[in-house]
Amino acid sequence: LVQRPKSGLQFFWAMIWSGYPGSASLHGSLHGNTNLQTPTIDSLAREGAQFENFYVSPVCSPTRAEFLSGRYHVRGGVYGTSAGSERLNLDEPVFVEALKEAGYATGGFGKWHNGAQFPYHPNARGFEEFYGFCSGHWGQYFDAWMDHNGEMVPGKGYIVDDITDKAIGFIEESAGAERPFFCYVAYNTPHSPMQVPDRWWEKFRDLELGMRHQDPSKEDVQHTRAALAMCENIDWNVGRLLESLRSVDAEEDTIVLYFVDNGPNGWRWNGGMKGRKGSTDEGGIRSPLLVRWPGHIPSNRTVDTVAGSIDLAPTLLDLAEVSWSQRKRFDGVSLKGPLFNTGDIAPRWLISHWNGRVTARSQRFRLDHQGLLFDIPADRGQKVDVASKHPQVHREASAVVSQWREDVLSDLERKTEPFTLGHPSARWTQLPARDAVATAGIERSNRFPNSSYFRKWTATEDRITWNVTVPQGGRFRVWSFYAASEMASGARLRLTFGSQSLAIAVDDPHPSPEIGADQDRVRRMEGYEKNWTVEDWGELELDAGSGELVLGADNLPGGESAEIRGLIFERLEP
Repeated sequence: LVQRPKSGLQFFWAMIWSGYPGSASLHGSLHGNTNLQTPTIDSLAREGAQFENFYVSPVCSPTRAEFLSGRYHVRGGVYGTSAGSERLNLDEPVFVEALKEAGYATGGFGKWHNGAQFPYHPNARGFEEFYGFCSGHWGQYFDAWMDHNGEMVPGKGYIVDDITDKAIGFIEESAGAERPFFCYVAYNTPHSPMQVPDRWWEKFRDLELGMRHQDPSKEDVQHTRAALAMCENIDWNVGRLLESLRSVDAEEDTIVLYFVDNGPNGWRWNGGMKGRKGSTDEGGIRSPLLVRWPGHIPSNRTVDTVAGSIDLAPTLLDLAEVSWSQRKRFDGVSLKGPLFNTGDIAPRWLISHWNGRVTARSQRFRLDHQGLLFDIPADRGQKVDVASKHPQVHREASAVVSQWREDVLSDLERKTEPFTLGHPSARWTQLPARDAVATAGIERSNRFPNSSYFRKWTATEDRITWNVTVPQGGRFRVWSFYAASEMASGARLRLTFGSQSLAIAVDDPHPSPEIGADQDRVRRMEGYEKNWTVEDWGELELDAGSGELVLGADNLPGGESAEIRGLIFERLEP
């Protein structure tokens, strides 16, 4: 059993995932959606506190950056969701580092989405253990390839179940070692592709939905059914995590914190709020926040205080009584007072931003990105502009937004720095197709680059290029994730960096059809995956420096090259 501290906190864990089906629509009894039941998640609110006005960002990576740093995502240079724009600046410390310094075991499981290569990788940002994926979305949810501490390994079963299995193992191992732990479980469902096991799908396959979007003509009912099935699977996995705490006698010493990272990824019932994922309106950014700490946080507590993802890092460090000398000034504040009902935070305007759109929320009002003012407690749907009734509030909010644009948003710089190859602290470096560019003759498998590959490479003059920097030279083994038809057999490729190159022979065909469509409950917008072959392409000596890593073709006797999902570099011992 776990050795308990005499007072205070022994463990905590945070949970977040992507593509939430509506800030007021996930939980059956908790938020009024009768389309599904989530008794385990509901229990967190009964046994702890729920926030009525908690806000995140409109999309995935900015929310995660704000949670990790306690600061607005633009301060950390996060301005997109792919191809390097999701990387959290290295001069933005994350609070996990403070916990690690304080002796906590730190584990992250699931979707990372703030940088794939060291020193952006989770193992470089305070996490001793990581199992999941670093991209914005993943293209296959059954037996998927996963990142385990930098190395790509085959997963087992349905991705959410697999992630939960690894998190439970971490909890049990940490308890056995009598170490306090921080366990960050970041589920990627119900983000598309809409894949879910039959056990969960059968209930919803033909379900007549009792609650619909306010404009039913916009709603894809089958997509909603799939999202609901995914959510009931999530509830089951949350139950498994809670049971693991009980099994190691850690329940009373654990803060369980639960929230999501953006609004619904489709038009469906969301309590009448305006907007969905990608929007800075209520429906795009309002999230549940449930916090349970038995014996400390009063049960059945509803907190009306307006709060946001920037508040979570200062709150968790405050509750854990862990200091952090390396941190920058938080934009967020500790929510300990509202949680314990011992006082509220000072009045403020909470800012939400995405893609140049800025909105501000006070305890009562929201100024939207078009300059309209809404009385949110009376008008979650943002239908009535009340600026003329409250001109002073409108002027104040407008001034706050203008000042934020000048002081914060003006400092946002779109990243142009290369991807790191061969960081001295990392054995493995992933260079996925997502982070590369190709000449016009080569086609990316989908316009969404996060989980894509390159195909239709038919000319020797075409090439795939990664903009990289090698901080420390050395010898590397190059592994490829690729598929090759009979026509690609005999192709001769060449990988070049500066004056160094590696000749590659594609002699054995490894054809694969695209996979995933048979398991999709709804036709996806993103591209499909393949049964990738992992091939040792040989060793390459790299000097330190920056430049283009180019994969080209010397000869294509069959008229085509392999399809490329990505490269993995393994640093070899001297």
